[in-house]
Amino acid sequence: PVTARAGRGGRGHRPSAGSADMARPPQKEIVYNKLLPYGERLEAEAARFLEHIKGNLARAVQLQELWPGGLFWTRKLSTYIRLYGRKFSREDHVLFIKLLYELVTIPKLEISMMQGFARLLINLLKKKELLSRDDLELPWRPLYEMLERILYSKTEHLGLNWFPNSVESVLKTLVKSCRPYFPEDATAEMLDEWRPLMCPFDVTMQKAITYFELFLPTTLPPELHHKGFKLWFDEFIGLWVSVQNLPQWEGHLVNLFARLATDNIGYIDWDPYVPKIFTRILRSLNLPVGSNQVVVPRFLTNAYDVGHAVMWITAMMGGPSKLVQKHLSGLFNSIASFYHPSNNGRWLNKLMKLLQRLPSSVVRRLHRERYKKATWLTPVPESHKLTDQDVTDFVQCIIQPVLLAMFSKTGSLEAAQALQNLALMRPELVIPPVLEKTYPALETLTEPHQLTATLSCVIGVARSLVSGGKWFPEGPTHMLPLLMRALPGVDPNDFSKCMITFQFIATFSTLVPLVDCSSVLQERDDLSEVERELCSASAEFEDFVLQFMDRCFGLIESSTLEQTREETETEKMTHLESLVELGLSSTFSTILTQCSKDIFKVALEKVFNFAVSNIFETRVAGRMVADMCRAAVLDCDAAYDDVLHDEELDKELLWNLQLLSEITRVDGKKLLLYREQFGKILQRTLHLTCKQGYILSCNLLHHLLRSATLIYPTEYCSVPGGFDKPLSEYFPIKDWGKPGDLWNLDIQWHVPSPEEINFAFYLLDTFLQPELTRLEQYALGELEMSRDDVQQCLAIVHNCLIGSGNILPPLKGERVAHLVPSLVSLEETKLYTGVEYGYILDNSEDDTKSLFLIIKIISDVLQFQGSHKHEFDSRWKSFNLVKKSMENRLQGKKQHIRALLIDRVMLQHELRTLTMEGCEYKTSHQEMIRDLLCLSTSSYGQVRSKAQQAFFTALGTYNFCCRDIIPLVLEFLRPDRQDVTQKQFKGALYCLLGNHSGVCLANLHDWDCIAQTWPAIVSSGLSKAMSLEKPSIVRLFDDLAEKIHRQYETIGLDFAVPEKCMEVAVLLQKSEQSSEFPALGSEEIQLGIQRQKEKSAEALRNYENLVNMLLDCVEQRNLPWKFEHISIGFLSLLLRDDRILPARAIKFFVQCLNHDAIVVRKVAISAVAGILKQLKRTHKKVPICPYEISGSPKPSSIQAGDRADNQWLHYNSQSLPKTKEAWESCLTLAQGELGESAGKSSAEQIIYDHFSDPKFVEQLIKFLSLEDRKGKDKFNPRRFCLFKGLFRNFDDAFLPVLQPHLEQLVADSHESTQRCLAEIIAGLIRGSKHWTFEKVEKLWKLLCPLLRTALSNITVETYNDWGTCIATSCESRDPRKLHWLFELLLESPLSGEGGSFVDACRLYVLQGGLAQQEWRVPELLHRLLKYLEPKLTQVYKNVRERIGSVLTYIFMIDVSLPNTAATKSPRVHEFTTRILENLKPLMEADEEIQNHVMEENGVGEQDERTQGIKLLKTILKWLMASAGRSFSTAVTEQLQLLPLFFKIAPVENDNSYDELKRDAKMCLSLMSQGLLYPQQVPLVLQVLKQTARSNSWHARYTILTYLQTMVFYNLFIFLNNSEAVNDIRWLVIKLLEDEQLEVREMAATTLSGLLQCNFLTMDGPMQTHFEQLCKMRLPKKRKRDLASMGDTIPSGDLVKRHAGVLGLSACILSSPYDVPTWMPQLLMDLSAHLNDPQPIEMTVKKTLSNFRRTHHDNWQEHKQQFTDDQLLVLTDLLVSPCYYA
Repeated sequence: PVTARAGRGGRGHRPSAGSADMARPPQKEIVYNKLLPYGERLEAEAARFLEHIKGNLARAVQLQELWPGGLFWTRKLSTYIRLYGRKFSREDHVLFIKLLYELVTIPKLEISMMQGFARLLINLLKKKELLSRDDLELPWRPLYEMLERILYSKTEHLGLNWFPNSVESVLKTLVKSCRPYFPEDATAEMLDEWRPLMCPFDVTMQKAITYFELFLPTTLPPELHHKGFKLWFDEFIGLWVSVQNLPQWEGHLVNLFARLATDNIGYIDWDPYVPKIFTRILRSLNLPVGSNQVVVPRFLTNAYDVGHAVMWITAMMGGPSKLVQKHLSGLFNSIASFYHPSNNGRWLNKLMKLLQRLPSSVVRRLHRERYKKATWLTPVPESHKLTDQDVTDFVQCIIQPVLLAMFSKTGSLEAAQALQNLALMRPELVIPPVLEKTYPALETLTEPHQLTATLSCVIGVARSLVSGGKWFPEGPTHMLPLLMRALPGVDPNDFSKCMITFQFIATFSTLVPLVDCSSVLQERDDLSEVERELCSASAEFEDFVLQFMDRCFGLIESSTLEQTREETETEKMTHLESLVELGLSSTFSTILTQCSKDIFKVALEKVFNFAVSNIFETRVAGRMVADMCRAAVLDCDAAYDDVLHDEELDKELLWNLQLLSEITRVDGKKLLLYREQFGKILQRTLHLTCKQGYILSCNLLHHLLRSATLIYPTEYCSVPGGFDKPLSEYFPIKDWGKPGDLWNLDIQWHVPSPEEINFAFYLLDTFLQPELTRLEQYALGELEMSRDDVQQCLAIVHNCLIGSGNILPPLKGERVAHLVPSLVSLEETKLYTGVEYGYILDNSEDDTKSLFLIIKIISDVLQFQGSHKHEFDSRWKSFNLVKKSMENRLQGKKQHIRALLIDRVMLQHELRTLTMEGCEYKTSHQEMIRDLLCLSTSSYGQVRSKAQQAFFTALGTYNFCCRDIIPLVLEFLRPDRQDVTQKQFKGALYCLLGNHSGVCLANLHDWDCIAQTWPAIVSSGLSKAMSLEKPSIVRLFDDLAEKIHRQYETIGLDFAVPEKCMEVAVLLQKSEQSSEFPALGSEEIQLGIQRQKEKSAEALRNYENLVNMLLDCVEQRNLPWKFEHISIGFLSLLLRDDRILPARAIKFFVQCLNHDAIVVRKVAISAVAGILKQLKRTHKKVPICPYEISGSPKPSSIQAGDRADNQWLHYNSQSLPKTKEAWESCLTLAQGELGESAGKSSAEQIIYDHFSDPKFVEQLIKFLSLEDRKGKDKFNPRRFCLFKGLFRNFDDAFLPVLQPHLEQLVADSHESTQRCLAEIIAGLIRGSKHWTFEKVEKLWKLLCPLLRTALSNITVETYNDWGTCIATSCESRDPRKLHWLFELLLESPLSGEGGSFVDACRLYVLQGGLAQQEWRVPELLHRLLKYLEPKLTQVYKNVRERIGSVLTYIFMIDVSLPNTAATKSPRVHEFTTRILENLKPLMEADEEIQNHVMEENGVGEQDERTQGIKLLKTILKWLMASAGRSFSTAVTEQLQLLPLFFKIAPVENDNSYDELKRDAKMCLSLMSQGLLYPQQVPLVLQVLKQTARSNSWHARYTILTYLQTMVFYNLFIFLNNSEAVNDIRWLVIKLLEDEQLEVREMAATTLSGLLQCNFLTMDGPMQTHFEQLCKMRLPKKRKRDLASMGDTIPSGDLVKRHAGVLGLSACILSSPYDVPTWMPQLLMDLSAHLNDPQPIEMTVKKTLSNFRRTHHDNWQEHKQQFTDDQLLVLTDLLVSPCYYA
């Protein structure tokens, strides 16, 4: 029926009532508005609101007023979207988006405004089906420039820009939202822009791929694919396939592919990549596998994001080839056993996520293909849509793991969500197994965990279960038995069980009308079998309801702890009790709403009797009963005695009052009948002296007022009109689980009638008026009242107020003007609801309880219009939760249950009442907020904190009121005031600090406010009330400073609006033909520009004033040091990249470099580095053409790598620039000559003077070479930036002053002095980038000796710092200009002087420098390799490790990436060949390889073999180092080393082994986890087969452990190659017959593992093979040989027989959690061998005991698989004496 209503133009909008005047249909409005009782008024309201928004927004932008006008009206636009949805025409939509896009991309825009605009723009672009590519096109470059400027900011790390943390995610979401609308040529432009960054050896690769992932558009229509993904797909997928070691950026590539696949299902053929994709997904789950494995730590961090992997898999499913489904089944088969609840580990979360996301993703895809309305996005071609068969296959492959996961250690939530989605697709496959687990769980008493898990899963599938449908018609018959069995769960002793039972019962009763239909059986004979069954079952409903009530009464009685509760005056219940109460009342009311009249009457009677016959203590049990009564509306008019003055009321009266006050929470119309009685009762009870009494009576008043005046729906049945129709015309069973129909909801609203309003006003006149007059007299001192009386008065006032909040008139008063100058109207729009009134403030300070009430009253007057914000938020949350648990994601289209839909409409009404916030700030509000400020600084802590909360909420509510309040708060902090107490001082500080979510007064992003608050905070240090001894005050100041630092964002100085924005604004103005907003005249526009210039100038003035004021504060003589630090912190926040700091501040910071306090010095170092950046001269850039320089032609296709045209950038010792001419012709960057004539600015002069002063420099160096935290210090990049800036801006001006210090420092080998030297030298080298040749040459003459000394004195503590120093110096620099450094480092790294340690350090430092240079230094790499090769036989371990690491870097450049030219750097292949030559003697030797003992770099040549062993140790270090680092593993070369490692690696896990063996083992473990290319598989298997013939059993054993890991980590690549599978199978079965026992056992373990992950299957031939082997005859034993039997080698037959038994045992152990059909027979075969000689007997016993251990838990189920005879044998075996033998 929904499609029939689709309006004209096929856009699916229903013609609205006012569609005649709104010619253009709205894009998409909120449907729920139409269902409100005043729905017809909203059409006009919305039109007026929108007109205001358009007019004012256009006006603000044309007047260049971004703040306050622009921001105010964009905020109003987002309010509009919250209230009415996207209720504007398509043309308006496009204009709004264009305007906001222009605003967001204004380059100088202040960050906080940018974020505000961006969030609104995201919201406008959210529903991309509303606007097609033809309607809208957005450029991509402005967004890219913005990301580059903010996320990769060059100045942020120097503290010149402060961005909030949220900015990154906002920007990324913004790009995602704009992506579909990028122009068609964007892809090509992006590739040109970012391809140059794609250097896999550099961090820029990460940046490039991140950009591609964010920006590349993938939703182009098929006819444009050649301009879209076809340009990059082959290149990127090639890159992805060729990378082996999971670098950081691989994950981003996967995310990009996942998105591409989802957007273009059916247009890309993924089949060739499927095995690789699944192998990599399996690897990235990081599952522990194999017998002894070391996990490579790198993989743990960079795994794929599960969500994206799931998207990718889902998008590839379907289509003609069923390849993906086959692999998916394989994936779940191989990991199924990890889901068993007995397994746990850090990998579990990923597995659970996979399980939860996959079904929901498949449901989303089915929805898109079958139910969603067609939009402009590319539809899925018919050939690739999922068929029913595909869905069934999918559900079957995933259901086993899901059922296992139900009882997982992490809880059953993920499983329940997965089941909910699976049941939508195939209920008949999913629900029966869940029920099978549920029924026994309901019976069990010993395992409550099982019950909670299964019930939460059944709640998930409830809707599919109840609605039955064509797939699963017998579903509904399970409902009643489940409900009846769940009743015992209402159990006062087990809280969690109780809650889940309530949830369970409530869920089912919401879905099903509880009507007894058994009488229909006599009347109709056209019912189906299931319907008949349901009819007869429904007779039990009444029974169920009554039993449930009995249970509830039991629960209530058990929670009455009379004596304790009555005596202690706690009015609260415990947290658990309140939850139970909530569960009880909501479940109970749900049941009563859903039952028929007859059942309702019976229930009502029962409740009434219970309530009247028992009197409960009022606090806990009483509330529960009253709640139940409230659910059942009744009227009890008991006689009230005149016990007005009893202090303790008798319990009966309290009890009746409580019942009455709860019962009155019903439909107002029913109350009118009893108004006189209510009046009497209230008059008697409101003035009871007993506190409890009058509070209950106030409640009664409150509920009466609310019921009479609020608007709310009166019923929530699941079917409109209730169930009271006779069964002949209405058959409830048809409505089981039926969704509500949004268009005929037919809500029954309660709208206050005139009589009710009169009744309410009568109550207010009678009870509120006298109290107000009494309070007024008391305040004027005319009336004496005791404290209790005051409290009572206030309580009555408060209850009246919150009862009738929505009919009281709005506050009177004028707007507070002049807070914000603006040319645009900032008028509020009135929504249709209603508001509040005034009160009095009391004077007695100590009566805290009255003050609490007053605070409550003020905050309610300020905020309350019938509902509270926080209550609304929590209801919104719980609504969304319920919606999730019951929604039907498959069909979508709001198919919710009726009660939920009614709830949503009610929430829409409340949202409207609450959106009155952002209210105008009137004088009466001003008074109240000042009163709150007064209370916030009172002398009682509790009063203060309550008042402050109200104060913060009020500040957030009214526009611009903060500016009005700030001066009042700061009054308390003025240092010259004598009359401020410490309490007031503290209160004021709290008011500045704000609460964690609201406004922080101290840090409003606005110059006017900051210029007031910051200096005030600092100078308050001189205040009399301030005492630094008081820890709470000190902590407050710390928090304030910390909060300001955390929240500060750079505030704009330039508010210009570019031309393009103006143009769009004019268009927006023209689109609205209205008299109210005429087009702007030129004078107005001139005025706007004028205003904007003034504003920018004023901002600048404010900025400089603030800096000067802060400096004045710091210079006050007696300011405590704490405040000095705070002030310096504030100053450091004021550095900017668009204004140089005033000279006075620069001088201050430079002097602070030598301040006594280390905190200050640290701030100053950063600040001065930032100032130097501000002062940097710009260099001219000259474009060059690489093809001319290198003289090679421009290539036609793109190719990466070492090419002819980048040859000239390489380092070549023949042509180094060693003379001035050569230097200048050596192109890297044109020299910017800093002519002395240019003169220095005043700022530069200040810095120049200080750093040329020897005393200043001496002091500075002294401070810098102190240590800060012993052993924790590292090379400090901030200090490096400081020195780099100095030398960059002033050339070598300071070298003469520094030189003596440098020489002094290098002579001192202390850690901190060496670090200081390293920082300065790195700064010098990097700062000298643009110096002239003479200066640079002079510099290196000074540096070379220094570095030589430093490197020879290197120590354990400092080698890291020197490494960082050299690496930093070489970063992004031309190697030819640093040739001095490289030649120095390469002189002789391994001279051996200074011992092994210095050698290792030198290599480390050298490696740091070369690694930064990547591909530009092939010559140096060759020289280094040549130098190292003869030295590979080093004795010292640390040197070996370092050489290994250096080798990794040398060969890093040798990668096989697609379309890349061969590298000029060293190649692994040639190197390995040479190494293998030297290892020959080891390969050929047979005896075991021992570590040599001699540890001298020996005199005389040792034999080849010892040399070989030494060499091998270094090679192992190299392989281990490169396992995680290099991009692709050179498998072919390493394979030749494998046999050698197999020989060496030890078998047992023992750490006492020498280094050689440990390393070999580690190396094997790492290699086995490596990713293989398909073409490498045969090579590996070749080596394994060859080793299997080796005569060392260690080698044969190690092959098996290697195999286990290798196969699992490359599962689908092997499975894709049937030959390989056969080879592995042959290998394992052959090793089962090995003569060595250990090898046989390992082979059995391996076999069972391969069977378990379904790599091999247990098929006929294999089974017969083992059975044959088992039948081998054993040789007869002779008596006398018994003694010698132990030593002889077992005969071949025995081995074969053992192999057979092991084979059977492996099969049995391969399915630890279930019993397949072949298992019983195998167990029987196995038991026949129980009395065979050892080792067979041992194997059989082990197998049986393992079988028993793993099947023990579910033995009841597993028993079914065996016949009786087999069971007898089994029981015999498992408990027979032999089991203990």
